[in-house]
Amino acid sequence: MTTSQSEALVEAGGAVGGPADDPLVGGATPVEGRTPLALAFARLRRDRVALGSAVVVVLLILAALAAPLVAHLVGHGEFQQFRDTGLDKEGFPVPPGGDFLLGTDQSGRDILVRVLYGAQVSLEVGVVATTLAGVIGTTVGILAGFFGGRTDAVLSRIIDIFLSFPFLLTALTLFALNKKASGVDTRVRPLYVVMGIIALFSWTYFARLVRGQVLSLREREFVEAARSLGASPWRIMRVDILPNLVAPIIVFSTLQIPVNIVLEATLSFLGVGIAAPTPTWGNMLFDAQNSGFYTAAPWFLLAPGTALLLTVLAFNLVGDGLRDALDPRAARTLGRA
Repeated sequence: MTTSQSEALVEAGGAVGGPADDPLVGGATPVEGRTPLALAFARLRRDRVALGSAVVVVLLILAALAAPLVAHLVGHGEFQQFRDTGLDKEGFPVPPGGDFLLGTDQSGRDILVRVLYGAQVSLEVGVVATTLAGVIGTTVGILAGFFGGRTDAVLSRIIDIFLSFPFLLTALTLFALNKKASGVDTRVRPLYVVMGIIALFSWTYFARLVRGQVLSLREREFVEAARSLGASPWRIMRVDILPNLVAPIIVFSTLQIPVNIVLEATLSFLGVGIAAPTPTWGNMLFDAQNSGFYTAAPWFLLAPGTALLLTVLAFNLVGDGLRDALDPRAARTLGRA
């Protein structure tokens, strides 16, 4: 059909392709393509448990950021002791209410303010340690899975060596080495030591996860096509493989953050993490258990314990929701199992 004939058909009210080629003819609606990210968000919006848990996580972050503001509003610092108003005549902690919304501890300190400052420590350790572990583990896992052979064998043995170290014994040793000759001062800030120790024991799990994914991805057609076009191994890892690892890394990171928060609380509870008077949920639980006041003043134990429980539960539920949204095939497989 020539151009003049097409113009004649248009002027006559017809169409070159005919009515059947128009998707809007007959009331049909056009099909709109959606990206994998859009599909994942659509699935996530239908998961009410994950959304509710995400709201809890956001509120926790906002509460941690607002700790200095809350301390200013109530007039209670995280280190301040109010022995006149924070303790009764017999020296017991004041119950929740009045000037102390969550009560006080054995030293007359405001538990609400200390719990909020403890949230800052827990989130900082959880997020930073998980990020460090993710970067190291992803790098090692990609190299081991993509190159294979001797590279895979050497890196896999290094992973096994790190997994063989006992966590608590290694943590105790490193904290002892961090102390100066005086036995009081430290060479490195304890917060950084905690982050480093947790990242040291967490990167191996990222490495194993990524290695398994890369072993499968390197045999896919798009990787073979990139090789045939002359792409270097580094470009293939960066452009073709790494983007396909984003979803599992995000899901695993979300599930690893609460694990690292519990590890920090464990170290602080045992007295080898962030020491008092810096408030952390772990050393607050230790103070409650060590003082013996938790039987007569249960709020002393319940406040940091409940905060730790809700944080870990919320992050785990968000991680489950992200896994189901980003990898629905795995969710269906688990459902059938």
